[in-house]
Amino acid sequence: MRAPRVAVLAFEGISPFHLAVPSLVWGPESPAGDMEPWPLTVVAVEPGALATSAGYTIDVSAGLDALVDADIVVVPWWSDPETSTPAPVSAALRAAHERGALVVGLCLGVFALADAGVLDGRAATTHWKWVETFRRRFSSVELRPEELYVDEGDVVTGAGATAGIDTCLHLLARTAGQVVANRVARRIVAAPHRPGGQAQFIELPVPAVDEDPLTEVMNWARSHLGIQHSIDGLAARAHMSRSTFTRSFRARTGTTVHQWLVAQRLARARHLLETTALGVDAVAAQSGFGTPARLREHFATALGTTPTRYRTEFSAPR
Repeated sequence: MRAPRVAVLAFEGISPFHLAVPSLVWGPESPAGDMEPWPLTVVAVEPGALATSAGYTIDVSAGLDALVDADIVVVPWWSDPETSTPAPVSAALRAAHERGALVVGLCLGVFALADAGVLDGRAATTHWKWVETFRRRFSSVELRPEELYVDEGDVVTGAGATAGIDTCLHLLARTAGQVVANRVARRIVAAPHRPGGQAQFIELPVPAVDEDPLTEVMNWARSHLGIQHSIDGLAARAHMSRSTFTRSFRARTGTTVHQWLVAQRLARARHLLETTALGVDAVAAQSGFGTPARLREHFATALGTTPTRYRTEFSAPR
């Protein structure tokens, strides 16, 4: 399968970190070997020198016409949420979307997608600090500020800076498979999979100690996905009451125990489908979904496909 062509839209004053995220996940790597790099072009409204927020300039040789050949168009940033993006940018984004390109907005770049009208009637997320501004300006968009990223198929939006990495890893898994995404995540020292529904703000993102009871229980559950888990059982293993356990779990992960388990089981099922010849029954059992019907249900909801189709598309040669 040909690697998708990516165009990343840069503006005057852009943060170098935001601009670099797509290339960090999808671009050339050193050492090589984790994935085939996706061809990536930085695009500006007008080719030439662009100032960055870091105080240095970058030379952008491609203009908006380069979006015509892109399979994926990314807007990683926008300067002012109160100000509309230039009309030529909105027109170019609409044209890319209408011809079938995947359009991605990261952080405040989601405002540019909304300005172009490609989010009308759809769900999206953006940086938590600008939620009220977004809702005031774009009432036709179903904003989900509690989510790291929202995948609407041909339009994907991500929240703040590091959530852009999560969004790009999610799209890499969607395009090249979970195994490839896991390898890239390992290379860039990022979490292999954070579900889109995880909260943007987490009270305690890093354990205070390496082996606290909650961490031990999460690691144990992750290594025993093939058995069914109850909240009461996990709480008892952590020597906590149910209420303390669920509260601590959300503070640590930004999500519920059930949502976290489903995400872990989906990741496990995808890995098994990509790397083994196990039947769907065995994959369902080993990932903890129990039955092929439940596995198919979760694949349809989360990935829009079936386990069999997923394996056909992403299984590695054995």
